[in-house]
Amino acid sequence: MILVTGRVTAKPDTFDEMLRVSHEHVHRSRKEPGCISHDVSIDSDDPLTLQFVERWADAAALKAHFRVKESQTLWKTLQSLAADPGGMHIYEAQEVSV
Repeated sequence: MILVTGRVTAKPDTFDEMLRVSHEHVHRSRKEPGCISHDVSIDSDDPLTLQFVERWADAAALKAHFRVKESQTLWKTLQSLAADPGGMHIYEAQEVSV
């Protein structure tokens, strides 16, 4: 499984638009092949920061997601609205029982 985490911080006047386009992206992405989960939430310590957590079946599914035009457009849109462009981290993960 591939785990993706990301964050981006809006300007006060761009937050609503950033949240709107992020929700659209999340709901569209959840329908893509190989998407296990895709979520966005507002950071509890900074209400202008959005946190993303995604789980993908494998690297091929994530690469296909990155090739989707709407995914590329979202990234450009978020960067244009951001006070801090934040970043993304990608991990190979394995679920464990404890």
